[in-house]
Amino acid sequence: MDSNNRRKKILELLIKENNPIKGAIIADKFNVSRQVIVQDIAILRAKGKKIMATPNGYMVIKDNNNFLEKTIVSVHRDDENIEEELNIIVDLGAKVLDVIVEHPVYGEIKGQLMISSRKDVKDFIKNMKENNASTLATLTEGVHIHTIRVPNEEVFSQIKEKLKYKNFLLE
Repeated sequence: MDSNNRRKKILELLIKENNPIKGAIIADKFNVSRQVIVQDIAILRAKGKKIMATPNGYMVIKDNNNFLEKTIVSVHRDDENIEEELNIIVDLGAKVLDVIVEHPVYGEIKGQLMISSRKDVKDFIKNMKENNASTLATLTEGVHIHTIRVPNEEVFSQIKEKLKYKNFLLE
């Protein structure tokens, strides 16, 4: 299969799938290296395709007009609170799209999360531990921003209320 056909098939695969797909899995499917997939994704992005790299793999960003995207500013200095914070958000029906910190040297640093269930939260926490990785919030004394996708304003208010009760919400 030539590279143009492979890229077309990769895009079709990502559009069809609602969950992220790891680059290694795509590479196996097309019998190429993961690095070839990284290059293919870069070329597809350069052509205007909305493909996002998440900790769980690649996915196409789909327009979701039935939901609202909101931001919350959180703070917690203890990594133990990450799981509780994320579970509050997903338990109320929202999806955590990203985490953003404002670094004094680099400016805005953004990490894609795409967390929408307790399973996603557990997988994220497990991945952080297995890789001995630090959260972006460690760069900013625990202060961070999440972009979340909520079904409506009422759910957004409930999330803010619960986060405020736990002293995670920075207002």
